[in-house]
Amino acid sequence: MTRGLLVLRVASAVLVLPSVTMAGAPGTAATRQFAAARQAPMARQPTTVRVAAPEIPCPAPTPPVARPTRPAPPPLNPAHRTVGGPELATAGLVLPAGAPTPPKITATSWLVTDLTTGAVLGGCGPHEYGVPASVQKLLLAATVMPRLDPAQLIEVTESDLDFEPGSSAVGLVRGGRYSVETLWLGLILNSGNDAANVLARLGGGTGGMAGGVAAMNAEARRLGAYQTHAATPSGLDGPGQFTSAYDLALIARACFAREDFRRYAATRMAQVPAQTAGNTKGFPIWNDNKLLHNYPGALGGKTGFTDLARHSFVGAAERNGRTLLVTLLGAESQPLAGWQQGAALLDWGFALPTNARVGQLVSPGQVDSRGRIPSQAAGTEARAEVDPRWRPNWLLMAGAPVILLGILLTILFLLRRRRLADD
Repeated sequence: MTRGLLVLRVASAVLVLPSVTMAGAPGTAATRQFAAARQAPMARQPTTVRVAAPEIPCPAPTPPVARPTRPAPPPLNPAHRTVGGPELATAGLVLPAGAPTPPKITATSWLVTDLTTGAVLGGCGPHEYGVPASVQKLLLAATVMPRLDPAQLIEVTESDLDFEPGSSAVGLVRGGRYSVETLWLGLILNSGNDAANVLARLGGGTGGMAGGVAAMNAEARRLGAYQTHAATPSGLDGPGQFTSAYDLALIARACFAREDFRRYAATRMAQVPAQTAGNTKGFPIWNDNKLLHNYPGALGGKTGFTDLARHSFVGAAERNGRTLLVTLLGAESQPLAGWQQGAALLDWGFALPTNARVGQLVSPGQVDSRGRIPSQAAGTEARAEVDPRWRPNWLLMAGAPVILLGILLTILFLLRRRRLADD
């Protein structure tokens, strides 16, 4: 009976093993195919994503220009650099496979995206920190525009006019009464720092202008723009104030999703009404975004400049049913102005196939502060409670009854042969 007991022990071992297998164990061909089929949806990647050599650097300012000393940006969080896709975690050039060489520009970082699909078509240093200047007014618009009635009349206070002398302004007067819509036009067309202060104060509620800036930073986090920090509502330089080309694209996309913002951004000229305060006459303002006046299909955007930030630019345009957005930071005005560099990048983007991409603009709330998609993070934490090396092998479990029957028949056959031999 020793042989029979050995067979029974082997049978018991076989019956225990079918329920689980080591992840990565060879298994049968059918098992491997089944496992591959189950994992295939999780492994699906965009078919056109391939990148240029990461060693290709972004432009550096040439010739060097005298500028204030740039404060050290925060350390680059590896998780934040992969928001939108792992291909974007580069300080250099990232392009779709087979894409032509982008135009030669001076911007130290840039991004071209599809506003409709959110596809990132290419960029240079997408998540590198840059100083925003007045393109930060787009974050103010994304934050406050949904909160305010455009017909509301407000009165300008003395503190609203507290901003850097000589910087851009609409020309609001203390005690003047203006509609919120006039303030938005002054902010976007004339890059008015006075309008920015008023709008931030209104949007901040009881917290005033400081509350408005805090709301801007909260909105940046909601959008997934984790590399953006506002210190001023206007984009005038402030301590710890940074953004990235990718973050600017997220913010601009939120703005262009609004009909009222698109209308303001596409306005070429507006009238600031006369005021009894100071006996001020009315006057016209013109849109200082030259892309709108010179680029076919332009939808508008925002320009920016400070001595520290240099030239920054955000612009959108439509062509042949596609709507593209360009964001750039740290540009010099020679040999091409910021808007001209944006126009050249838009031309480059429109020449790419419609399925070209190297990443994606995330949706609001899609990633947490650690750069993770919350639903995936929760699933990872739940799976961590079980040894991830072990997983059910459903084919073997389904075949266990057949295996058991075969083993029992074998045992009976061996026992019968032994009995006959003993006789």
